[in-house]
Amino acid sequence: MSGWPLRVGIVGLGMYVPEKVLTNFDLEKMVDTSDAWIRERTGIRERRIAAPEDSTSDLATRAAKEALAAANLSPEEIDLIIVATASPDMLFPATACLVQANLGASRAAAFDLEAGCSGFIYGLAVGAQFIATGSCRHVLVIGAETLSRLTNWEDRSTCVLFGDGAGAAVLSPVSPPRGILSFYLRSDGSGGELLKLPAGAARLPASRETVERRLHFIAMNGREVFKFAVRAMEEAALEALNRAGVSSQEIDCFVPHQANIRIIDATAKRLGLPPEKVVVNIDRYGNTSAASIPIALYEAVAQGKIKPGESTVLMVAFGAGLTWGSVLMRY
Repeated sequence: MSGWPLRVGIVGLGMYVPEKVLTNFDLEKMVDTSDAWIRERTGIRERRIAAPEDSTSDLATRAAKEALAAANLSPEEIDLIIVATASPDMLFPATACLVQANLGASRAAAFDLEAGCSGFIYGLAVGAQFIATGSCRHVLVIGAETLSRLTNWEDRSTCVLFGDGAGAAVLSPVSPPRGILSFYLRSDGSGGELLKLPAGAARLPASRETVERRLHFIAMNGREVFKFAVRAMEEAALEALNRAGVSSQEIDCFVPHQANIRIIDATAKRLGLPPEKVVVNIDRYGNTSAASIPIALYEAVAQGKIKPGESTVLMVAFGAGLTWGSVLMRY
């Protein structure tokens, strides 16, 4: 990135989570599980569930409006909207186009990006390049999910994990030392079977059989995904640091994907990061997939854990695909 003509950074953040809270105690009444079991294995106490009248584009729009206000920009000044999501309103049109219409961002191009829980990291990397190469000036990157609509509430191995929410970031040219210092993106499609939504598209179109077999819900091999995640998070973190010539001791704030507290703790330990430098909100929101990192980033800034112009921030994620990646930035 040092060869790029412009330094790119985040100039505005926004988030939205639904009002409805689903606690572990609520889940005890739905499936064979317990609050203690869920907290011990995942770190989750509760998650948010979207209102029946809301979908991914609605959550994304609310987060985007706050991010635009924080950046002091009007919708008409946005050149590109990227929505990272694994739970779009529909296969097409893109959820990003629906958000563009909701915002009145009449000048913006718009498209969806699907990289599972790594989606926001991928979105930052893609959006930053549009600005750095001079194609755009202001890019809106949103991670948004309504995974509750894709969750089998009779499957105790997955229904305890996921929640709904949205986070948004406005990317613009910034002056050093602020801006993105490096990023790292990887994928391994041979592991695609480990985490998937089997039916509802071209491979297995909706039919009586796919509905009866409950193939329109998230399916995951939790044990194998966990093993992959620990390796991938460390690799992505170290690679972003190496590319920028930054040591782990120079990190002021670590913002990991909020999938499992044991994965977060293991990654932080391998990087030698103390708990006070690690952002954790999985206990309150569960795994919100592509929305996970922008929500955590927003809260870290709001709580003063990240100081504009001062803090070096490392964001790392893994997700379906399999995908993984990282972004290192001086916020």
